[in-house]
Amino acid sequence: MFEVRSDEPKYAFLWDKETREKNQYGQDIELTTKDNILRNVSLNINDNSDIGENPNRYKQHGFYFNADNCIGCHACEAACSEKNDNPAHISFRSVGYVEGGTYPDYQRLNISMACNHCDDPVCLKGCPTRAYTKYAEYGAVIQDPDICFGCGYCTWVCPYNAPQLDPIKGEVSKCNMCVDRLEVGLKPSCVSACLGNALEFGVVENIPENRVEAKTEMPGFPTTDITQPNIRFQQSVPTHREMTRTDGVPLKYHRDDEEGKFKPELDAKQGYSSHWNWKKLLTSHESAHVIFTLSTQAVLGAFLLLVLSFIPGLESISALKAGALFNPALSIMFVLLTFGLFKLNMHLGKPHRFYRGFNNLKHSPLSREIAGVSAFYTFFMGYVALSFFNHPTIQMLAAVCATLGSISGVLGLYYMVKLYQIKARPFWNHWQTATSFYGSLLSLGGALLGLLTIPFSASSELLVTLATLTCIGLGIEIIGHVFHTIDMRKASSEGVASWYIQRTQFGKSWITRNVLLVTAFISIASLSLSSPQHLIASYLWPCLFLLTASAAAISRSLFFVTVIPTTMPGAFFWKNKQFSEHALETGLAEMEQVGVEHEAPHPFRWDELFHTIKTTPLKEMARQTRNIIFFR
Repeated sequence: MFEVRSDEPKYAFLWDKETREKNQYGQDIELTTKDNILRNVSLNINDNSDIGENPNRYKQHGFYFNADNCIGCHACEAACSEKNDNPAHISFRSVGYVEGGTYPDYQRLNISMACNHCDDPVCLKGCPTRAYTKYAEYGAVIQDPDICFGCGYCTWVCPYNAPQLDPIKGEVSKCNMCVDRLEVGLKPSCVSACLGNALEFGVVENIPENRVEAKTEMPGFPTTDITQPNIRFQQSVPTHREMTRTDGVPLKYHRDDEEGKFKPELDAKQGYSSHWNWKKLLTSHESAHVIFTLSTQAVLGAFLLLVLSFIPGLESISALKAGALFNPALSIMFVLLTFGLFKLNMHLGKPHRFYRGFNNLKHSPLSREIAGVSAFYTFFMGYVALSFFNHPTIQMLAAVCATLGSISGVLGLYYMVKLYQIKARPFWNHWQTATSFYGSLLSLGGALLGLLTIPFSASSELLVTLATLTCIGLGIEIIGHVFHTIDMRKASSEGVASWYIQRTQFGKSWITRNVLLVTAFISIASLSLSSPQHLIASYLWPCLFLLTASAAAISRSLFFVTVIPTTMPGAFFWKNKQFSEHALETGLAEMEQVGVEHEAPHPFRWDELFHTIKTTPLKEMARQTRNIIFFR
């Protein structure tokens, strides 16, 4: 247990005596019934089996922030980092601000934010390793860094940027509500350290002494319907109608007089000049996701065309199975898929813990995507190996692998779409994500299959079929991009900021993508309608494949690089992406106190993997496998 000092000040102790039954979202504040088995269980903090005597131990607690009192001293940040022994580049609590007005009528509104221990924690549902647990004790959402394998998906789905991915350790950690202090009746460290009496803590919906409000929203705070966060605000001092961010994100918050709420709008603070930014676009930390998604969709598309070639109209593709090109084409596709999976796995903070990605099939779309794509890879590998043999029994097994591979591949692609359609990233949370991924399935799948076969085949029917399918895929992508642009330009969310970044910082690259897409569509359609001689098609198709693949690579890179999450406003330096990029470019990041670290790949630690295999009993392996299969 946490040791209470003999001279601990009175304000450091929890104060709740009376509590309510329901919170503002209609949820019970009492998290368990009195006869529930979750009660009277030790949290085993630091291997201490004692149980706290707090009478409100099983009620939802939360932070209370009085924006009127916050002076932006960052004492809460310092206290939190000191207690949790965080390095300079990790902070569980952050203080940012928004500004309004001009001198002399200038106003600054500070916002201190950590984990909100939500009623509906999307981090818990999204994490594929089940590193998160929402406890009945205090309603705390606690994350175990030892279980985490560093995929960072929780940092994507959380609207408040609470989980912190450490680029050095390759794992996520976050605010744990200081449950060790709560167990002995003390408030969290950040609350006790607050100089301006702006931070408070207690049973949710209890308004602290000398406070008059318990709002769920304030300027710059994301919408509460995503997670139902357990934080309440007081912000009674009138603000300007328009509050702007200083952290480089092109957003401002405008008060809707009818609803009385602040809504995000575009703040074109960087002008409208267009740039290329190829290096930043094509060498970002998310390039592994670009390679994985495109290679998976291309190979799955080509594989499905081969497997479903019995469908009327695809007979020319069916003929490929009996030709000499079939096995070499499958082998090349297998190598491409293997490369994509390798790049994705090595993108993890702990790539040797890849097997933990199956742990949360019950809730996580990422876990389901991992399972689907892994199953597709396994069955596809079996199909490729068995296709080299002509024995009837072996061919029957190959057909089984083809069927199961097709099913698992389609399921994997479905959850690949779902894992990106998340509310915390409005630019992705659009049906265009589906048109992009399914369109790539057809366009890249058809183009890849054509690249591997058309130069060596004299079949004009094959050319027309693959060109038609590729055109359909490109057409689906183009339609999605058109409507996505229209919707994002007028969006009242971070989506409009993402559209602005795409149009300016990467404007010339974006235009290039559009030109390549349209050019590829028109060229392949013309090739399909003209049915040129085999020699001409043999030279043209590799060029058209290059057009299609280049458009897909730029498009998918823009997808990852331009997205802006729904996060709290940062400051001019701290939690400012533009400053972080500047620090990395100029060498400032080499100074530890700047709080910026390089994102670097992590090694695959075979010794740790073999140690885990050797020290884990078979019975425990079987138990974990059962839990995964039966969604426990």
